[in-house]
Amino acid sequence: MNTDFAAAVSVPDDEINLARAALLVARDAYPDLDPDPYLAQLDAWAESIRPTIGARRDDQPFEALNDLLFDRLGFMGNTSDYYDPRNSYLNDVIDRRTGLPILLSAIYLEVGWRLGLPLSGVGLPGHFIVRCDADARAWFIDPFDRGKVLSELDCARLAQQSTGSDLPFSRDLLQPVTRRQILTRMLNNLRAIYIQREMLAKAKPVMERLVDLNPDSPEDVRDLGLVLFRLGTYREAIDRLESYFALDPRAGDLDSMRQVIFAARSEMTRWN
Repeated sequence: MNTDFAAAVSVPDDEINLARAALLVARDAYPDLDPDPYLAQLDAWAESIRPTIGARRDDQPFEALNDLLFDRLGFMGNTSDYYDPRNSYLNDVIDRRTGLPILLSAIYLEVGWRLGLPLSGVGLPGHFIVRCDADARAWFIDPFDRGKVLSELDCARLAQQSTGSDLPFSRDLLQPVTRRQILTRMLNNLRAIYIQREMLAKAKPVMERLVDLNPDSPEDVRDLGLVLFRLGTYREAIDRLESYFALDPRAGDLDSMRQVIFAARSEMTRWN
């Protein structure tokens, strides 16, 4: 059980250490992972450009951060193997200098926050970017594309290209998201990768972290229960599915979930 992650996200949203929480997610895949060296690396990167940030008066206050991450350190989006699970683990992304949009954005945010930059995450449909609010205007930055600065029209086009949808674009999609929402999206990405590959044993801890993060989410509790059933962990599956009933007593799939519980109890009886 990853109790460190549960403790890390049990605080108010603005007190969540995004980088530490993301590294604790990675500990499920890398049990010996120590977050501290990675956090120290983020500190060191920020300190390396602090004098530049303080001295420069650029039109774009994040210019020195772009120069550090993309020109000097070589971070870039992984376009050649987008669905590699390593693209969703922060330690791997820091080590390999490549990953998914949301992980690159997390690094961008964490280094920028250390420098006092007014940054926030923006969860576009199908793509994650960073927003910088300064001098009475908002910039939109794409860390997956080496810090490219986007207009609102660019953001709309990016969302449409990423989702293959031509639905109307709302400016509400450009509003900042919370740290809890960022972590939820990271975990959902990983869950989708592992479920699509039928790697249920890998998906299980990811889904447990989703429940740690959003314990009142009926869907996350139900989905974890179903994976536990498929893994043959019947007692745990029953417990999760019964919790689902309590969280959403009017859910439309209660009868089918009762059938899963009946099947789980039958299997337990058969093997006892």
